[in-house]
Amino acid sequence: MNWTLSWTEVLGFATGALCVWLVARQHVANWPIGIANNVFFIVLFAQAGLYADAGLQIVFIALAAYGWWSWTHGGGPGSAEALPVRRTTRTEWAGLAAAGAVAVLGLTLLLSRATDSTVPFWDALTTGLSLVATYGQCRKLVESWWLWIAADLVYIPLYAHKGLYLTSALYVGFLVLCVAGLLGWRRTLRAADARTAVETTA
Repeated sequence: MNWTLSWTEVLGFATGALCVWLVARQHVANWPIGIANNVFFIVLFAQAGLYADAGLQIVFIALAAYGWWSWTHGGGPGSAEALPVRRTTRTEWAGLAAAGAVAVLGLTLLLSRATDSTVPFWDALTTGLSLVATYGQCRKLVESWWLWIAADLVYIPLYAHKGLYLTSALYVGFLVLCVAGLLGWRRTLRAADARTAVETTA
């Protein structure tokens, strides 16, 4: 591993850890920090032959721009209220499952036939999970944390297999932060439900 790649991985580690910590705290600064993280990982993953993960970072940048707007405007035109944490509806689950399945299948075929990837399915699987998890995060769907946890459980051994040991360790940290984020967003949701119940009975 050369010096440039080493520093890319270190910077990806630092910005990635900060980003997830900020997401767990529902701090809007996670979005610009996340965009910086995506740029570092484009370089890192492309050099490691994880092409789907590299391309995924470009999609993440676009989703981050959407998430940034959504968190600050409540997802509605002209809205000044912050987007609330909420549960995923059945319709949203169906849409996320369908989109994820199509992404995994399509990317597996693409990576198998058009690249020299040695892990096409696993690269595609983590990409599909990450995409639907990021969309859920943009909409503050509490169950998006479960999707991130599933993705991290694949990312950790995948990156270790590719020799990206620092990044693999980062995703161990991500896993811990995702569990913390899940618990934190659940507390926020319970508090909101309690306020709604009080207002309804008042």
